[in-house]
Amino acid sequence: MSHQYSRVDPESREVLEQHMRLVPGGVNAIADPVARREASDALSAAGIEAAGGPDQRVGREDLVVPGLDGDPDVPVRVYRPADAAGPLPGIFFIHGGGMMMGSVAGEDSTAAVYSLAAGAVLVSGGYRLAPEYPHPAQSRDTYAGFSWMMDNAEALGIDPSRVAIVGGSAGGNLALVTAMRARDDGRPSPQLVLAAYPMLDPTNTTASSHAVTELGMWDRGTNIEAWQWFLGGAEPDRYASPLLETDWAGFGPVFMDVGTEDAFRDEDLALVAAMVKQGVFVEFHLYPGAYHASEALAPEAELSRRITATRLSAVRRALA
Repeated sequence: MSHQYSRVDPESREVLEQHMRLVPGGVNAIADPVARREASDALSAAGIEAAGGPDQRVGREDLVVPGLDGDPDVPVRVYRPADAAGPLPGIFFIHGGGMMMGSVAGEDSTAAVYSLAAGAVLVSGGYRLAPEYPHPAQSRDTYAGFSWMMDNAEALGIDPSRVAIVGGSAGGNLALVTAMRARDDGRPSPQLVLAAYPMLDPTNTTASSHAVTELGMWDRGTNIEAWQWFLGGAEPDRYASPLLETDWAGFGPVFMDVGTEDAFRDEDLALVAAMVKQGVFVEFHLYPGAYHASEALAPEAELSRRITATRLSAVRRALA
């Protein structure tokens, strides 16, 4: 057993080892970005089917909404608890995938869980993917989706005073950036931005980035490659990397978490420190033994259950 595997939560490690035997090197070992994206989508679809298909306690409607300033239309999926009535809280949900894979359909189960847990109308926003569409296409699309949700809150049955933005990994980055764009446009702050293990640092110079090289779940090499595709040769700005934001004034409450065995650990800690120094209310959790997206790969592990329950509790409290 490698040193990196020895530090992982045992229950989560067992599932990771099984995954690596089935998919040697993981989907991130596939060199072609389109083929990698297709493999990731296929695994996500298989996981949803293995769980019995989409949760029917939540209604779904697929729509397209206008992009920003002439950008292409943006796909969204609107979720609503089947037994819900009256104005409900709103959640804008953003899928992950390193800015270059992932989809609304691929995170259908996670979106449904948040909608049910919070009793909320949830809008899951799609976005264009790198390398075909580099930055800023991703955050322009997510901000377009969020703006549509807020501008149509009454028609959607959303209480605009009870809104959260939620995302993980690349989606965590985009959750933060979507809220930044909203603040910069003079929109009210959401009641919560939940950024699970957000992808933040294009430099890949932290100790945790150098430490996580062979787990098979978004290791250092994969992250370097993803940032290259995402930036497309351009220099990062604060809408690409929130670590470059210098003014967090007016930013609403944040929930962030990351595992000790995640390459993003140190960059996430750095952002939490910067936010707290400027007065942002931050709830932060560091999970010993958790690797990147371990709660998604090994959802039945006790650690995974705790991670998920803590996130859902934070959203419920913020939107109560």
